Amino acid sequence: MKNKTILIIAAHPDDEVLGCFGTISKLIKQGNKAYTLILGEGKTSRFLNNKSQYKELKILEEEAIKANQSIGISKIFREKFPDNRFDSIPLLDIVKSIEKVKNILKPDIIFTHYKEDLNIDHKITFQAVLTATRPLPYESVKTIYSFEVLSSTEWNHPTSFNPNVFFDINKTLKDKIQAMSCYKSELCDFPHPRSLEGIKLQAKYRGLNVGLEKAEAFQLIRAIND
Repeated sequence: MKNKTILIIAAHPDDEVLGCFGTISKLIKQGNKAYTLILGEGKTSRFLNNKSQYKELKILEEEAIKANQSIGISKIFREKFPDNRFDSIPLLDIVKSIEKVKNILKPDIIFTHYKEDLNIDHKITFQAVLTATRPLPYESVKTIYSFEVLSSTEWNHPTSFNPNVFFDINKTLKDKIQAMSCYKSELCDFPHPRSLEGIKLQAKYRGLNVGLEKAEAFQLIRAIND
């Protein structure tokens, strides 16, 4: 795969790294261009008051820039929908924000969330992506993948993420780890899934699924082949 335009659509800062950065780093090295759209502000659902909110969000934005730049993402697009409250926003507003970026980039491939994640923002992001990329004539998006996000996908019940596409990330897992290391305010200590050790273990587990050392796993949602 080369000379493709890839758009990652994530609900929150760090979802993009957890979901697909091993794969995206590999695809960038192969000659593709990748962009990230982050829809939600992140973090604010954790605050009891607004006193520290501005400072923490500023730190998170700086971390997102560093993480994305570290693997060569061409540009980050940002919206600021309320954290863990996407269901309080008209779906059309989220769809329009995706369409706006999509119309600028004309991406060939989209990576986004799984429809049955525990996190409500992930679910709505998936729905909005499908709505914004309906397979109408002249639609640029030909391929859509859903990724898994540690501490959301596997925490739902019953777990139903059954991947059918795997990318070998043996050579680029280090890039994913480096990118996630930029998100110091989001990292947790092992055995929390959203830890560096958790990311490494997941990559090894997904590799075991298909006879690789390390892999990222996806559900193929749509593929239109010429």
